[in-house]
Amino acid sequence: MTDTERATDGAVAAAGAHSAHNYHPLPVVVASAEGAWVTDIEGRRYLDLLAGYSALNFGHRHPGLIAAAKDQLDRVTLTSRAFHHDRFGAFCAELAELCGMETVLPMNTGAEAVETAVKTARKWGYRVKGVPDGRARIVVADNNFHGRTTTIVSFSTDPEARADFGPYTPGFEIVPYGDLAALERAVDEDTVAVLLEPIQGEAGVLVPPPGYLAGVRELTRARNVLFMADEIQSGLGRTGATFACAHEGVVPDVYVLGKALGGGVVPVSAVVSSREVLGVFRPGEHGSTFGGNPLACAVGLKVIELLRTGEYQRRAAELGEHLHAELRLLVGDGAVTAVRGRGLWAGVDVDPALGTGRQVSERLLERGVLVKDTHGATIRIAPPLVVGKEDLDWALDQLRAVLRG
Repeated sequence: MTDTERATDGAVAAAGAHSAHNYHPLPVVVASAEGAWVTDIEGRRYLDLLAGYSALNFGHRHPGLIAAAKDQLDRVTLTSRAFHHDRFGAFCAELAELCGMETVLPMNTGAEAVETAVKTARKWGYRVKGVPDGRARIVVADNNFHGRTTTIVSFSTDPEARADFGPYTPGFEIVPYGDLAALERAVDEDTVAVLLEPIQGEAGVLVPPPGYLAGVRELTRARNVLFMADEIQSGLGRTGATFACAHEGVVPDVYVLGKALGGGVVPVSAVVSSREVLGVFRPGEHGSTFGGNPLACAVGLKVIELLRTGEYQRRAAELGEHLHAELRLLVGDGAVTAVRGRGLWAGVDVDPALGTGRQVSERLLERGVLVKDTHGATIRIAPPLVVGKEDLDWALDQLRAVLRG
């Protein structure tokens, strides 16, 4: 074993010795990064095809985002919401306009935004729709991933996320993803919202059947129910459009945003909706010390500016078309059983005879490509939207080599 190999083993061991085992990282220790590439402590470079689960849509250390953060660091980073600051109003206004909405409630993490959406729907149900107190219900889909708080895992169907964290929060009904008839049967007079991921990322990049999202929009509008779209992973350019809902011409009542909104620099999330919906909150009923802080707003404003150019959405659409065409060629050759996704986002189901998704990820790591497995035999591919076509093709060559054994 070389000294550099010992350094990696030592860093991995040190992390394991003092951190809770809530993650199972691949054995790589990243020391620096730029664009779509990262470098480990031994000086080896890897192409990042995970992009922080879409938090790094604009790549590592995007110059504009780093400059915005540095400039704000020299001014003010935190005031709490006890006071106004000079970036807050602009951030809310620009994000509302990007979403075609009116009002923004900023938070920090994606899970916080989902919790905020749940509270919003319930309060709207009681104050606006007139649901009797304590009876509000929210319909969700199976195989969902909306976060890991106790309330959110209460409506998860993933045993790893849910087991041993009860008692669970009531008020949710789970229906099959993509099944509009099942959703219609589940909606009743006490239903206040339908909460869905337009594409289910953690489940393996599952794309619903054509017309499903449009059907959900029609149903929820007809039944006076909020349609809340969790675009934390699918939104902000990932699928080739600013929002994945746009592929069906759908605008929900509520966008739930996170990950890429912070540009890979700071955690930023938000719930975006109409004044009627978010107007149900009064001072003291919901909040966050760090939500909408000056640093977050400065970075978020730059993210919105980048998205307004349309460059990143176009790149995701064009490179995504190429990515999926190449991946589809692998189906049926005995190595890949299915490929799903949209834009620069793909779930690849590997034949279990070749190994688990974890094993395939480890083999790709050895070849300088970073991906992550999910649900046994699936690997997810989601590079930063700044990835070059040549780099993407090189990574596909590595995948082919691994699948050939």
